[in-house]
Amino acid sequence: MKHIVSFSGGLGSWLAAKRVAKQYGTDDLLLVFTDTLMEDEDLHRFLYEAAADVGGELVILTDGRDPWQVFTDKKFMGNTRIAHCSKELKSKPFEKWLKEQNFDDFIVYLGIDWTEEHRLIAHRKYVKHRVEAPMCDKPFLSKQDILNELELSGIELPRLYKLGFSHNNCGGGCVKAGQGQWAMLYRAMPARYLKFEGQQEKLMSEVPATRPFLRRTIDNKLCYLTLREFRENILDKNIQEDVFDVGGCGCFI
Repeated sequence: MKHIVSFSGGLGSWLAAKRVAKQYGTDDLLLVFTDTLMEDEDLHRFLYEAAADVGGELVILTDGRDPWQVFTDKKFMGNTRIAHCSKELKSKPFEKWLKEQNFDDFIVYLGIDWTEEHRLIAHRKYVKHRVEAPMCDKPFLSKQDILNELELSGIELPRLYKLGFSHNNCGGGCVKAGQGQWAMLYRAMPARYLKFEGQQEKLMSEVPATRPFLRRTIDNKLCYLTLREFRENILDKNIQEDVFDVGGCGCFI
C-alpha cells in the first residue's frame, strides 16, 4: 500500500503527512509537491525541511508553465470562480504522475482540516481513488495549535505566513484571492505585486477580451479592476479597499 500526500508547502499538508507517517511508517510514504513556478522562494526552503522532518520520499512535479502562461494559452484569466491554473498546474500533473506509477493499491491524503471538510466531500465526487484528510480527524487542531507544533519541530515558519497570508501558495498572488490579500501583497512585497501587474497587462494586451479578477462596487455598479487600477486605488487615500475580501485560495481540489 502506497501512502501519497499532496504536499503543498503549507502547514496543513505537513501535519497531515506527519499523521500518516506516524500511523503507517515512511517506507511507502510519498510526499508529492506540484510546483506552479510562481511560488515564494521561502516555500522551497520549508518544503525540504518539512519533508526531512516527516520522512518518506519527496517528489516534485511541474507542468513547465506558470499561471500567467496558462491564462495566455487558454485565452482566459483565472478568477474567483474558475482557476484553471490549479487544474493545469496541480491536478493534471498529479493525476498524470499517479497514472504512470501504476500502483496496485494506494491512498491520497490532503492537507485540509476539519474546518474545510466540505472540500474533502466535494473532491471525493470527482476522483475514483481513495482520498483521506488526516487533519479532519481528531485531535482537531486550531491555527495556534498548528503553529505550536511547528515551533516544537524547530522548523521556521514560511515567510508568507509571517507576513499575514493565510496560505503559502503562488507567492501570495492567487487569482482566487480578493482585495484584502492583494492589498497585503502590494504593501508587503511591492516588487512582486508590480511583476504580477506587468504580467496581467501583457496578458490583456495579447488577449483583449480577457477580464480582470478583482472587483469593486462603485455607485452600486460592479466594476472589474486591473492590478494597476487597484494599486492606484490603494494609493488614493480617499478609497478604502475591502480588507475582509481575502477570497478563497483552494488549489488542487
